[in-house]
Formats: sequence, structure tokens, C-alpha cells
Amino acid sequence: PLDEEGVARRAAQGQHVELDPSTELVYRPVRVGSTSFMSHHDWLLADIGIYEAAVDAEKEGFDAVVIDTMSDSGMAALRSVLSIPVIGPGKASMLYALTLGNSFSVLAQWKPALPRYKKVIREYGLERQCASVRSFDIEPDFVNLTEGKENTVFPRMLETAMRCVEEDGAEVICLGSTTMHLAAKYLAEQLPVPLINPGPFSYKLAETLLSLKLTHSRHAYPSPQVRKDELVHALVDAAV
Repeated sequence: PLDEEGVARRAAQGQHVELDPSTELVYRPVRVGSTSFMSHHDWLLADIGIYEAAVDAEKEGFDAVVIDTMSDSGMAALRSVLSIPVIGPGKASMLYALTLGNSFSVLAQWKPALPRYKKVIREYGLERQCASVRSFDIEPDFVNLTEGKENTVFPRMLETAMRCVEEDGAEVICLGSTTMHLAAKYLAEQLPVPLINPGPFSYKLAETLLSLKLTHSRHAYPSPQVRKDELVHALVDAAV
């Protein structure tokens, strides 16, 4: 779970996109989660934490939910219980990349994170269109990824992204984490191919879906016969 400073770092993503003046972004941290994000154990805890944080969003009056991780954790479960749009930036950014080019690469932080991306890409059936998933191999600081480290981290990110383009044939680059948003402007100006900054892109996509009155298909995400919201909240309450 993020403290106020951590939430503020995530909220800074809103500076990278021009939204409708009436749009309000509300950043809500999960109450439980894993320490890292590298294993099936971690992914299970992320699913639970994100689901619990957003399961009441529609009842609370929100118009859409954007999940702030490229793993799309909790997205499918939330779509099964919410009628408002629920957007996972992983699936959204990869699919949109294919409207800009024929192949994409994902820029990851370090090698232990690669299985998470490969899992998502496999589940979405995008193996053929994914040119590569490459890491720039800097052990993550889960509090602050890049701030104050631009001179060392940004060039490593650029070097890795260029290998995706020149060696792997990527025609679009997707940042592998919403926490990489501070590097987006630098990379976009240096790369010869489009770069997708997943967090801000997701906000704009939410606006688009709302303006078009579109949401996910109930045939793809059927509602549960019996919802167990109180059980989920009780599990998280006990953990906290």
C-alpha cells in the first residue's frame, strides 16, 4: 500500500495528458498487497488488493476504473461485478500499439519481472505481435523508480528500447510500468517509433469509452451468481 507521497507520485501521471476539464482523477491505494511483483504469489495478492479497492466504485458514484499497473491485476474480476468501464493499461496499451504498428515491444525494469509480462501477453494471444520484452536491468525502488535518477536510468531505458527497435523489429514501444511515466517524454523524443505511456493513455481511453457510452461485454465477463463483497472486505480488514 502507498503512503501519501507514493500516491502523489502516481497522481503526477495526470500531467502527461490533456483531459476534459470536467474529468476528475481520484487515486486510491490498495489496502493490502505484495512487497514485490515477481511471482504467482505476488499476482494473487495484487488481484485481491486491487479488486477490494475498486469493487464499490460504481456504488460510490465513479464513472470508470483505471487499474494502475501493466499487469491488469483484478481487471477481469472487477469487470464481472461492475458495469462501468474497467481499464487495464496492459491490455489497452498493447492493443492500441497494434493500431500504430504491426509489432510492439515492452520495456521492463529487470529480469525477474519478465514472467509477468509474458504471462499477460500469452493470455491476450499477442505472442506473434510482440517483438520482445526487454529489461533495462536496474533493480526497482518500489517507492521511487526514476525521480532524481534521470541521468543514470533514462539512458539505460533508451538503450534497451533501441535494441527492441533495431534488433527485435519493434515498431511501437510500450512502457512496462505506469511508474515509468517520468521517462516518457525523454524516450518519446529520442525514439524513432511511437511510445505508449500506459497510465495517461488509460485515462484518455476511459474518457473515450464514456463519451461513446461503451463498456465491457457481459458475455465476456459474466456476473457472479452470488457476489461476496462483504467476504472480500472482511478478508482485507483482517489482513490490515
